[in-house]
Amino acid sequence: MSLHVSWDGYNTLIERLALVVHESGYEFDQIICIARGGLRVGDVLSRIYDKPLAILSTHSYAEGGGTVRGQLVIAEHMTMTSPRLGDRILLVDDMVDSGHTLAAVHDELPKRFPHITALKTAVVWWKACSVFKPDYYVDYLADNPWIHQPFEVYDNLRPTELAARLGKS
Repeated sequence: MSLHVSWDGYNTLIERLALVVHESGYEFDQIICIARGGLRVGDVLSRIYDKPLAILSTHSYAEGGGTVRGQLVIAEHMTMTSPRLGDRILLVDDMVDSGHTLAAVHDELPKRFPHITALKTAVVWWKACSVFKPDYYVDYLADNPWIHQPFEVYDNLRPTELAARLGKS
């Protein structure tokens, strides 16, 4: 089973996530997105809420063409424009699939940044197979489909193919 998401659908889901968080009343002063999947989600929420965005890279889906989970690596440093990470964090990603990445980052952040006083998680999709339940989500997926996101067209598109596609070969 798979779910195909268009750009319009994807953007609407992120906007719905912004409203879910808003309606919860959670007040945060920093957004951290988990790259790469959470980059677009974090960017849009950062703009809507006018809050600083920090980017934390992780890597685990390296095997089987990006479909098999390998060992999780959490980057040592975060990229951010503010001199200090906020105290009240909204940690975002596109989805919680197995849940291992979100759980590990959720547990690691307070260890690395003991000044954090509140930490909540937000995702677009929460799959039933996950070992971690996010605080906020838009769609709960009971049948655990593979999600085909609109930006995946770039996963296998190389510059020479792009040039040919755009008529610049």
